[in-house]
Amino acid sequence: MNDLLTPTTLGATGIKSSRLGLSASYRPGVRTVHRAIDEGINFFFGYGFDTQLSKGLRDAFKGNREKFVLATGAYNLLIGYPNLRRTLEKRLRQFSTDYIDVFLFLGVTKEKQFPPKAIEELARFREEGKVRSIGMSCHDRSFIGKLASQGVLDVMMMRYNAAHRGAERDIFPYLAKHNPGIVSYTATRWTVLTRRPKGWPKDGHLPDAGMCYRFVISNPNVHVCLTAPTNEKQLMENLAALKQGTLNEDEMRFMKQFGDSVYMNHKWFM
Repeated sequence: MNDLLTPTTLGATGIKSSRLGLSASYRPGVRTVHRAIDEGINFFFGYGFDTQLSKGLRDAFKGNREKFVLATGAYNLLIGYPNLRRTLEKRLRQFSTDYIDVFLFLGVTKEKQFPPKAIEELARFREEGKVRSIGMSCHDRSFIGKLASQGVLDVMMMRYNAAHRGAERDIFPYLAKHNPGIVSYTATRWTVLTRRPKGWPKDGHLPDAGMCYRFVISNPNVHVCLTAPTNEKQLMENLAALKQGTLNEDEMRFMKQFGDSVYMNHKWFM
């Protein structure tokens, strides 16, 4: 059994990171951001509107910037190609930093939304020293697998949880050659994996959020799993769960069975 709080290296990037990363999208409070730092979390994913996260990190960055991993990026726009340069400069100002550790092209749903010029522009940012690593988040697993096999990006962010295990077939087998950093999200499937699905025994056990995070991080292909608590209490519960280590065989079997039941009842829900 391994303590899942032990830091890891984000693939071939060389960036040292906590296994659990914090997103403040549900506005857990600046105090929660500070508590996460105190508890050893150093990977933070921020949006443009994450004022709580940006404030907490600006405080923490003073004299200690190298200790933190900041992941952010520009969103794919359905109405047209986003201005990556403008977004990068905005994020640098927002977080009061000279560089971004992981800069992502976010929200890609199909291959045509991530043209070659996007890779070229992201690579230019890396060459300029304004970002340490480049990547994208994507819902098209086959496309992620293709890019992983080509080694054109440093980091891939994608969905992976007990109900959505397609990455085990479409992505993970293609990682070995170039070893990109893998960041996952929706470990609880927006809490659906903590609720009883139709047909599940009324007296049957239900996983909590911590077990969902343990499922994801128990997979050695995943370097960082994002958590988005709504308050400090939830954050601490998730961290406490990780101290239990990787899932054992019985726990893993249970999570897969429960995940299959959730998937069959909620195929429509991402």
